[in-house]
Amino acid sequence: MLESELKKFRDVSKNKLAKFEEMKGFEHVVQAPYKAIKNNDFHLKGRWRENFFGNNNPIILELGCGKGEYSVEMAEKQPDKNFLGVDIKGARLWKGAKIAQEKGLGNVGFLRTNIEIIGQFFGPEEVDEIWLTFPDPQMKKKRKRLTSTFFLRKYKPFLKKDGIIHLKTDSNFQYSFTNALVHLNEFEILAETGNLYESEILNDTLRIKTFYEKQWLSRGIPIKYLAFRLN
Repeated sequence: MLESELKKFRDVSKNKLAKFEEMKGFEHVVQAPYKAIKNNDFHLKGRWRENFFGNNNPIILELGCGKGEYSVEMAEKQPDKNFLGVDIKGARLWKGAKIAQEKGLGNVGFLRTNIEIIGQFFGPEEVDEIWLTFPDPQMKKKRKRLTSTFFLRKYKPFLKKDGIIHLKTDSNFQYSFTNALVHLNEFEILAETGNLYESEILNDTLRIKTFYEKQWLSRGIPIKYLAFRLN
């Protein structure tokens, strides 16, 4: 039993290393974790449109994108916008990056970095929208919640003045916490629902379902959605 578990561990590690190596050759993937840039601003800061995407279309971030399923499908549905999935887990990003490459999508890319330093990557009002798709609610670590005041202050400088933040979650805690914070600060609420698939605001983008979202729905867990502006 021990030997079989050890073999499984080695196979997983070998698979991850292979993905990391392949991803080095992806032109649509940027790898810049904290240790790589430390306190320096990234060279694409303020230049993502012209130097990465090669157009002047709006930029939409998906923070904590995991396998990048949402970013890829949004890019397919909205070819007139640029999408950038952000996550620190390289083995996860590989899947979305691989799919994007196979489909020849030129309007989606991936950034592997720590979201805590996201402000070092984007210039003033460079980003049009932010998507937070099923983030870890971090019930015991408030500063790590992607909708905490700590992170909202990081987003504000690079998010356009009329930019939108979207939260899609299965977590009652995450939704309630964010909803309360938004109301307390009197942010402009564009949409809010505790049961997305039974609401009237459902559209093609919101219908995109990740692998884990499908599992939660199959268990009868309603999906919550909140869209707001940091006015």
